[in-house]
Amino acid sequence: MACRFSQIVLKCLDPEALALFWCEVLDFVELEREAEGCIEIGPREGFGGAQPTIFLIRTEDVKTNGHSRLHIDVNPTDRDQDAELERLLAAGAQFVDVGQPAEAHWHVLSDPEGNEFCLLKTRLAPL
Repeated sequence: MACRFSQIVLKCLDPEALALFWCEVLDFVELEREAEGCIEIGPREGFGGAQPTIFLIRTEDVKTNGHSRLHIDVNPTDRDQDAELERLLAAGAQFVDVGQPAEAHWHVLSDPEGNEFCLLKTRLAPL
């Protein structure tokens, strides 16, 4: 027996804005909203499927400078890396320099609150 990822928890200043961003990036939908400023987003089939959901929790703690200890890697599914990069930048992602080599085949980006993630080159089949 083993475990698998079922949910990623992300503390943030603006759960609403990050829910919109990550729904656009991952083609997720809002699954649940709690009165305390918590929003769960995920695939249309909901919690427990092949992909983990993301639970966004409002916090007043501001992300500090420096590398994140955990970040997400994403792969394009229906277009090449360059086209996906354009889409992510239009959605609000920004380039981040964490010392990656100039010839890297991935792009380091951040969401609107500065949480780093990487756009990898390999195209994966959609789920």
